[in-house]
Formats: sequence, structure tokens, C-alpha cells
Amino acid sequence: MSRGHRSQIKRERNANKDTRPSAKLSYARMSAQKAGFVLDAIRGKDVATALAIVTYNPRYASSVIKKLLESAIANAENNNGLRADDLYVEECYANKGPTMKRIRPRAQGRAYRIEKRTCHITIVLNEK
Repeated sequence: MSRGHRSQIKRERNANKDTRPSAKLSYARMSAQKAGFVLDAIRGKDVATALAIVTYNPRYASSVIKKLLESAIANAENNNGLRADDLYVEECYANKGPTMKRIRPRAQGRAYRIEKRTCHITIVLNEK
């Protein structure tokens, strides 16, 4: 069941692409729940406020998210030609990534499983 020539299909697919500036971090070494606590604090805020929040947040995830937010701001300025003063955090979410499974020896020959979780963090900005 063909829908046209390959180049035509690609052209249609590229026309529907999201042009909002964004940044994505894959396989971050933290659980999606722990990253979500920091992302909930910055969702909907302008970028200056969001940067201030993650700078002074004591959680480990905030240092990773700060770097990602700065990357998204740089993408907006360099790739889309937007001003940083006009941007706000439109979407931010953490999806679950693969879990690394490790074994911890316990008493009497037993073994407990340690799950080292990962997540994929995405931040999408937009103009006010």
C-alpha cells in the first residue's frame, strides 16, 4: 500500500516536525521519579527563574537538569534565533530508561538484586 514517492513521504514528515527548541539527555543515571521532583519545580517558569531554582536546589538531579536547561537555551539562541529573555519551560518530563541489574551477596548464600535505574530527560522551551 504505497502513499507516494519516498521523497514526497519524507517532505510530508518533515513538514510536521516540532520546531520548538529543546534538549534531551538519554540514559541519565537516576530514577525518573527523582528527576521528576526537580522538573515539576521548573515546569511553566521562565528560563531565568528555572535556572535559579535548579542552581540552589540541593538534589543531585538539579545539577544534571541545570546543564540540560542551559543546553536548551543555547539551542534556542543559536538554532532558532530566539532571545533567552523571552523563553519559558513549556514541557519537561523524564521517561523511564533501561534498568541495570546487579547482585548483592547476602547472608547464608542468598543474593539480593540491586536495580540501578536510568531515565531519559527532555526539556522543551517556547517563546512567551
